[in-house]
Amino acid sequence: MNGQPLPSPAAIVDFLSLAWILVCGFLVLFMQVGFTLVTVGFAKARHAGHAAMLNLLAFAVSSIAYYLVGFGIQYGGVAPTMAQTALSHLGMAELCREIGGSHWGIAGGRGYCLAHAHPGTLALFFFELMFLQTAVYIPVGAAMERIRIAGFMLLSTVLAAVVFPLYANWSWGGGFLSTLGQTLGLGHGFVDFAGSTVVHSTGGYAGLAIALVLGPRLGKFNREGNPIALPGHNLPLVVVGTLVLLFGWMGFNCGSTLSGTDLSLPRIAVNTVLAASIGCLTSLAYTWRRFGKPDVGIAASGLLAGTVAITAPCAFVAPWAGLLIGGIAGVLVCLSIEALEWKGKIDDPASVISIHGICGTWGALSVGLFADGQYGMDWNGIHGGVRGLFYGDPWQLAAQFVGCALNFVFVFLVMLFAARAVSRIVPLRPTGRQETDGLDLGECGAMAYPDFPSGALSTAGLRW
Repeated sequence: MNGQPLPSPAAIVDFLSLAWILVCGFLVLFMQVGFTLVTVGFAKARHAGHAAMLNLLAFAVSSIAYYLVGFGIQYGGVAPTMAQTALSHLGMAELCREIGGSHWGIAGGRGYCLAHAHPGTLALFFFELMFLQTAVYIPVGAAMERIRIAGFMLLSTVLAAVVFPLYANWSWGGGFLSTLGQTLGLGHGFVDFAGSTVVHSTGGYAGLAIALVLGPRLGKFNREGNPIALPGHNLPLVVVGTLVLLFGWMGFNCGSTLSGTDLSLPRIAVNTVLAASIGCLTSLAYTWRRFGKPDVGIAASGLLAGTVAITAPCAFVAPWAGLLIGGIAGVLVCLSIEALEWKGKIDDPASVISIHGICGTWGALSVGLFADGQYGMDWNGIHGGVRGLFYGDPWQLAAQFVGCALNFVFVFLVMLFAARAVSRIVPLRPTGRQETDGLDLGECGAMAYPDFPSGALSTAGLRW
């Protein structure tokens, strides 16, 4: 055509991979709409505009921080084996140290501000930016109704520029968690296909640290220390947002193949839908039996919990295991919500600590139990497919425990320190009067619902 030679088959595969990564990135970007709807729906009417603003700022702040610093830390080292064609052009050196002759990656040393950006690198940046933004959106649900905008922006910067990229490097960027199979003989090293731990637990445990520093909302606990239900103003928004998240999650999980020619894509899609569905039903059944009536908000949370849990093992497990993983997550999220409120006295308006933190950890551990060896050939440089305990490899479960434990300790402690440090720089929590009157007016200067009196849109809900 026009005297130009036809592209080679390898070039066509490269072009398809880039297109696949971008399209799936667009789907993940749409998830941010879902997060906004869920958090706004769980907020009081007088805080709804402020909750929407936090989501908007999480998007903007994380994009710049990740461009300047985060991407270089995460992928400015050796390209991970999962990256396939699109990542082969990174060409970055890794900052690492040698311990006992073994390679222990700590952080990327190049690629800041997208230096030497090949089209493959740009596509990867865009896709991973969407994952990072998901991790930054999650703490909004734990901190909303009682955090100032300035303090939230500073904490989002820390999470986007340092905390998420470091742990993501250790797991996905050729760092020391991914090489545990080579260095310590622990299976294929830590395996998290699409981010149950890297993305969701990171966001959930960051939310836990911020919630502890902020303390509970006014009126959340009575004089005896028992939790009081403070229901959100719009449950239909929560349900719509949940379904939007599920739609975008197809790009989240399927896109993590980084290749549209991967024959595991149907398995990943089926596992995602099954886990989400059974998570919704098991959480619904739990609350129905316990309280005599089904709870809409908990059912939505159960659907998300199942989806979070299947995100790590979606490519490695059979559909029956996907059902089991999602079903356990649906009950686990209910138990976790109760424990955090009644035992921990922790206020989490959108239950993100339980949905993303606890169930994200469960999802990563499930890889070490149910991975059947049909996927992940030579993953992280280890021969054969990824297999869990029930398929003959107990060391894979050990690797998953190490990765999950480090995720909690690292993310929680760093974000706890960051939240306390930020509170000394700027006031992190609004005044009591601002919380009572609503942060829409106190922080944003305009109400989301100016035609309704404060609190008029509140709805009744179950008390745990």
